[in-house]
Amino acid sequence: MRDLVRHHFRFFLVATLAALALRLFFVFRLPAVVSDSLVYGDIAKNWLRHGVFGLSGINEVSPTYIRLPGYPAFLAVVFTIFGMEHYRAALIVQVFVDIGTCLLIADVARRCISSRAARAAFLLAALCPFLATYAAAALTETWEIFFTVLALDLALVGLARMGQMRVWAGCGLVIGGAILLRPDGGILLAAIELYLVFLLVTWRRHATEFSSSTIIKAGLVVALATFVPLIPWTVRNLRTFHEFQPLAPRYANEADDAVPRGFNRWVKTWMANYASVEEVYWAVPGAPVDADNLPNRAFDSDDQLDQTQHLLDDYNKTLHVTPGLDARFGALAAQRIQHSRWRYYVWLPALRVADMWLRPRTEMMPSSTRWWEFDEPTKWMAAGIVMGVLNLAYISGALLGLARGRFAGAGLLLSFVVLRSLFLATLENPEPRYTLECYPVLIVLVASLFQRATNHATAD
Repeated sequence: MRDLVRHHFRFFLVATLAALALRLFFVFRLPAVVSDSLVYGDIAKNWLRHGVFGLSGINEVSPTYIRLPGYPAFLAVVFTIFGMEHYRAALIVQVFVDIGTCLLIADVARRCISSRAARAAFLLAALCPFLATYAAAALTETWEIFFTVLALDLALVGLARMGQMRVWAGCGLVIGGAILLRPDGGILLAAIELYLVFLLVTWRRHATEFSSSTIIKAGLVVALATFVPLIPWTVRNLRTFHEFQPLAPRYANEADDAVPRGFNRWVKTWMANYASVEEVYWAVPGAPVDADNLPNRAFDSDDQLDQTQHLLDDYNKTLHVTPGLDARFGALAAQRIQHSRWRYYVWLPALRVADMWLRPRTEMMPSSTRWWEFDEPTKWMAAGIVMGVLNLAYISGALLGLARGRFAGAGLLLSFVVLRSLFLATLENPEPRYTLECYPVLIVLVASLFQRATNHATAD
């Protein structure tokens, strides 16, 4: 990349300035410090002030493991340098991290396709509003995407230099860093290992390049290196909570917190849209739920409609899901699953993944989540339309690039996108941000449309 930047310095300078301007616009006009941000910030402050990785209570700080330590550690460093609760400083740091991500995306395109594609990828990433909006959000996304692209880039280096185990070790350590931000970072390891297994099965075709034992060694090294950063966190949880918890709980709950599994299963029998996540899933417990916000697919009959209304009425009286009420939600969920297993196990998961990929990515803006109703202020309606069209343009360009032909490393990149999409299909809450880690791959695929026939990918 150094040579590429040196030879096209003016291009990279202008594109970098454009990337910086776009991200700073979001930082100063639409910064997002949300409830999750404050949880991370509270942990960071208690870590600094009391030496406890925990949450503030009425009288004391209670140790916790509901969040992984990666992002609180970042905030702790920022708070130490710039002052407590200086979230804007954290966002500005993230702006430069995100520009670094753009360079990594360009490097992936250079290795897989060509120098021309690398420049196109850098520009597409620099001007991508979806990456920019999360650089202005005090959440894990910007760092998670950075580690994701870095891990994929190192994996591509490893595939070109299969015998250099230090590259695979570095890749594993980076994956471990991604996992310390969010548990789903482990999908990176699964994708890389799956691709190495594919190479192992077909290794005779590559016998002149590397042996089967080298592939096995690379897989072992990257796996072992991935787990190294998780050891301190796992040991801490064993000592503090006497539990083996190398990640964080699926529902971000403390050990003694009840999880409304019946309610969650009922939600999973009908939810397919991010609007329902905000209106129902996040509202429980603590806020009332309006039955009118439920889609028609939430009921199979008039009897189910009555049952659902009674359940929500009982919940709205206390704004709490009691064990008895949770059991009733679970019974209704079982009834609906029995009525249509296809809908529960195939159709709705597919709809949720489609919603995460295709809806306008305006969740970090004041735009309405019910974008299809077009009943919000004109500027936010226009923002939704623009973001929706851009999202479809990136996806369409990626599909076109994929159809145009194969390129080096495509199997690895696509295995990550497919595995992540399959994982997201198992979740009940379709949040668009969960597909954002795949966007660098989309950008590389779009950039492949700009390659020249005379250019060849390089692995240097």
